[in-house]
Amino acid sequence: MTKTPFIILAGVLALAACGPKTNQTIDRGFDSKSLQNLTKTPGIWVDGDGCEHWAIDDGIEGYQTNRLDRYGKPVCGLLPPFTLHGPDGVGSPVPDPI
Repeated sequence: MTKTPFIILAGVLALAACGPKTNQTIDRGFDSKSLQNLTKTPGIWVDGDGCEHWAIDDGIEGYQTNRLDRYGKPVCGLLPPFTLHGPDGVGSPVPDPI
């Protein structure tokens, strides 16, 4: 079996991933807004490995990013796993169905 069709398919798929860049700091959901507005009330969610993540629940949508120290390394081992510390909601007009 020749490898040429697979090489062509791989090239087409690679080029398909090269679409226009979108600004990922903008929420495009029901209550569109800049995600920078959500940083006022994040909570800290701790995963099973003990690593911390900034977390905000915005009604139906939720946002999370790794919590890093000043050197860019993940913050881990300071809080118990599978816990949420602090507030995580921002008072969105969109109700959370769960």
